[in-house]
Amino acid sequence: MDAFTPSELKTILHSKRANIYYLQHCRVLVNGGRVEYVTDEGKQSLYWNIPIANTTTVLLGTGTSITQAAMRELAKAGVLVGFCGGGGTPLYSANEVDFDVAWFSPQSEYRPTEYLQHWVRFWFDDARRLDAAKRVQRARLERIREHWGGSRALADAGFAVPAGRFESALDESRRQIGLAADNTELLTEEARLTKKLFRFACDATDYGDFVRTRNGAGADPANRFLDHGNYLAYGLGATAAWVLGLPHGLAVLHGKTRRGGLVFDIADLVKDALVLPQAFISAMRGDDEQGFREACIDTLVRAEALDFMIDTVKAIALEVGGAGQ
Repeated sequence: MDAFTPSELKTILHSKRANIYYLQHCRVLVNGGRVEYVTDEGKQSLYWNIPIANTTTVLLGTGTSITQAAMRELAKAGVLVGFCGGGGTPLYSANEVDFDVAWFSPQSEYRPTEYLQHWVRFWFDDARRLDAAKRVQRARLERIREHWGGSRALADAGFAVPAGRFESALDESRRQIGLAADNTELLTEEARLTKKLFRFACDATDYGDFVRTRNGAGADPANRFLDHGNYLAYGLGATAAWVLGLPHGLAVLHGKTRRGGLVFDIADLVKDALVLPQAFISAMRGDDEQGFREACIDTLVRAEALDFMIDTVKAIALEVGGAGQ
């Protein structure tokens, strides 16, 4: 049987890949032609294979190192690599810097330009860029409605929200999105709905009082899991942007001057829908960081989050970028 070369591995669509890796206290290297990570257990070194053909993102946390050969193979297979601290923060290195993570995108002179060309057709037009931002927010709402109201996994976990109040909150948010005159009003509405979703999640899990804080050393479990899960969503957002050939700086919602704003925009499509409820479920279940990470990744994969991100951004590029042509 003929062996695949690393460059041929990119024929597996990113949207169909199943793995996001967060690694800590290990070395990533090439061993026998395979990319592996090595952990030490006493005097013994344990080697674990990374299936790069089926991987979208590798996050390297505390106590990690990676060889030049491993980076070469990961780049050939189109895997994004991010250097970060424990659980995703803080920033330790810089290249494409988004949300306290340094993203090292695979390099190629043959990245697609079709969607970039459509994107820049509207990006310098304030009205059309606002239209694109509203489309992101509407897609976010539909994803929340679909997952919170129809997920069997949430139902099995006992996560249920009052249908009337929930639908009313989403309908009101959709109305406010339509009325928004600029990005500031859109971001305000995004925050307003998220606050309501926090209350729904607290009630659904009997979590009690909750105040959103970020990156706090003494934060409660739900806050820590929200930070952790959001970084997984950012990894998928960065992957979606890379697949479509869109630079991270071409944001539609999170500010024209923010270098990594587009990844924020794309991650918004799934953060509240998928990460938020899992954070509260895991917190009440007593999961540790690894348990939450596994549950969150499983949710993202089962919900085909990356597929949804890519398809949504692609549609916005073609529809808004093609308007008025």
